[in-house]
Amino acid sequence: MTEIPMELKEQLKKHQGSSKSKIAKRAFFIFFGAVLMAVGLEIFLVPNNVIDGGIVGISIILSHLLGMNLGLFIFILNIPFFFIGYKQIGKTFALSTLFGISVLSIATAIFHPVPAFTEDILLATVFGGIILGAGVGMVIRYGGSLDGTEILAILFNKKLPFSVGEIIMFFNIFILGSAGFVFGWNRAMYSLIAYFVAFKTIDIVLEGLDESKSAWIISEQYQEIGDAIIARLGRGVTYLNGEGAYTGDDKKVIFCVITRLEEAKLKSIVEDHDPTAFLAVGNIAEVRGGRFKKKDIH
Repeated sequence: MTEIPMELKEQLKKHQGSSKSKIAKRAFFIFFGAVLMAVGLEIFLVPNNVIDGGIVGISIILSHLLGMNLGLFIFILNIPFFFIGYKQIGKTFALSTLFGISVLSIATAIFHPVPAFTEDILLATVFGGIILGAGVGMVIRYGGSLDGTEILAILFNKKLPFSVGEIIMFFNIFILGSAGFVFGWNRAMYSLIAYFVAFKTIDIVLEGLDESKSAWIISEQYQEIGDAIIARLGRGVTYLNGEGAYTGDDKKVIFCVITRLEEAKLKSIVEDHDPTAFLAVGNIAEVRGGRFKKKDIH
């Protein structure tokens, strides 16, 4: 039997150690995110009869009508989506989702006896939405989910001519609208506000406050613009070869990645060197590798 070389053994140990640390990190943030969501629900939204969208929203309505524990409904109603997620998306996602939903169900039961932090409906709606959104965003960022609606939307997306986001929006409008018949229409409108606040907070958690943007610039003065970006923004640039489809002329395309706060300065640089330059700026969800770290400007 061939013996495994010592170097390979050390590499395997390092890989196993790295995998364990990644799993522990994922579990911690999914746990923390689920607890945050439970706080947003039980200490802010639910005591003021404001609901969330998705399966959680249905659970809140059923809990109110039947007088039973909210966490029990959240867990039971999400179980079918755990199996669907396991088959459609993968084992890691399904187990992360099951762990997150289990923590959420238990945490809502623990926080249920805690009195509402505020009885001011607007404050409860805004801060409940922020806390809930932060929790959901954290769980999504680390590979899980706290609501089966997203999984259902992915399945319907394969059969219907609508995007996943549009399907989720349809479900949530129906669920939040149902709150009007149960809690009153003013509470339904507050629920829409809470949903919007949570939605925006999820975006911030996933993309960060310092959101990255990609910039594409086509100009005859590409060299001057590229040098100015390096000198004034401290960002690296890449020159790409392009060809005009109409004229057939060879063109240089400048590509660079900046932050949201640097967008105005980039536009100013391009305007200074070539007011007729083509400039396209788009959002980027994540940037990895390369030399994105900003260089010091002297």
